[in-house]
Parts: sequence; C-alpha cells; structure tokens
Amino acid sequence: SGSTKLIHGGLRYLEFYEFRLVREALMEREVLWKNAPHIIWPMRFVLPYAKGLRPAWLIRLGLFLYDHIGGRKLLPATKTLDMATDPAGKPLKPLFRKAFEYSDGWVNDARLVALNARDAADRGAIIRTRTKVVSARRDGALWTIKIQNVLTGETEEIRARLLVNAAGPWVDQVLAKAVGQNDVHNVRLVQGSHIVIAKKFDDPRAYFFQNKDGRIIFAIPYEEEFTLIGTTDRDYPDDPHDVKISDAEIDYLCAAA
Repeated sequence: SGSTKLIHGGLRYLEFYEFRLVREALMEREVLWKNAPHIIWPMRFVLPYAKGLRPAWLIRLGLFLYDHIGGRKLLPATKTLDMATDPAGKPLKPLFRKAFEYSDGWVNDARLVALNARDAADRGAIIRTRTKVVSARRDGALWTIKIQNVLTGETEEIRARLLVNAAGPWVDQVLAKAVGQNDVHNVRLVQGSHIVIAKKFDDPRAYFFQNKDGRIIFAIPYEEEFTLIGTTDRDYPDDPHDVKISDAEIDYLCAAA
C-alpha cells in the first residue's frame, strides 16, 4: 500500500482542538495492538524542538494530553531527550539541543486488511475479492445490489438489509454511479505523498520534524535499508486511480529533509 503504515492517534490534531477524534483514535490504537501484536509494533518518535516554531511548553502539553486522553496502557510514556548525549541527536544538525520522545505504532497494513477479512469469514461473512458494485437500489426494506467479477465479467444480484459504502476515496463515485444519490461532492480528497531514500540513520526510532510552514514531516525507518519521508498535504481533484506524486511534492520533501 501507499500509506505511512502508522497506527497513531493524530498528535497534530490536538492543535486544532480535535480532542474527541484523537481520544477515539488512541483507544483504537490500543485495541489493535492488543489484538494483533504479531503485525503491529511499538515505534518511538523523536520530536526535536526548534526555536521559532512551536514553543517547548506547548509541545510538552500536547504530548501530556496524548499520553493520557486515550487510556494508554501498553505503550511507554513521553520523555524529554538531551540531543547532545542521546544517540537520536547524532544525525541531526547542532541547532537541535532538546527533543521529546513519544510512542505510536507501526503496522503491516496490507496484512491487517487480509486478516480482518479472514476473521470476518470465520464469523460467517462471504468475502468477494475482485468484485465491484455495478448498481444498488432500495426495494422496500431491502437493498438489491448488482455486483460484477472484474476478471470474468460475470454479474449477479444480492439482497441485503443494510448497505455500507466503505469505498474510501471512491465513496462519491459509488454514490453517484452505483446508487444514484449523489449530487454534491461530500468528500474532500487530500493527497499525502512520500519519498523513499537510502537509509540515513541507524537509530530504530522515527523522527517527527516541525516544518517552517507549520506542517510536520516524518522520517521513518523503512524495510531495514531505507528511510520513508513524508507527507505532503494537498487537495486532490482528480480520480484516485490516477494519483501519483508531483515534482512539486518531491521538491518540497527534499527541501524539508
């Protein structure tokens, strides 16, 4: 997949007073790690303090809330680092004298999806891969849904009491083309791109940098030999099938790195 592969509560959303969102995400982080510790690993993040950006007291307050509002039980708490003595300071510029270290999780996200499907099948669900919804209409108390196998072209109809549109960035397309109930754009698509470079540091921890434009940039150990840097954040007006990183995004991430 093209995700950052993090199981996290959304630390930066505290800045926008999204306390309920962060609390719910942190609680789910604990549930996921408890249920799937074989594919979810704790990851420590180093957040260097830089003068002229967010003040140290504000960062510490945010991390205190992050530690406590989600009922954290499994992951270690936040701590302050002296970058002159901690190994995390070695690959960084001398201007970073202090940092904060906190916890989130890394996940094999593709495997998590597959395991969810397997678990659902064990509980009686019928899993159809390579199958799309062609149309869906309400007939009294039931939905009549026409589906198509994209490999064979074969179609069939199924009946259901409840229909959940879980099409991700394609939810508007499903509403418009399959259900015929969409006359406005209900979903704002946001593109968050990464670049992958050769490994730049040996420390197993990830870095969480503040950028001058107010955004944050991750530098995460990736597949043992690489570093994953991201993300960008821009509105995406086109078909999600066609998404790819732009030259401007590459330049932005390289400049931030």
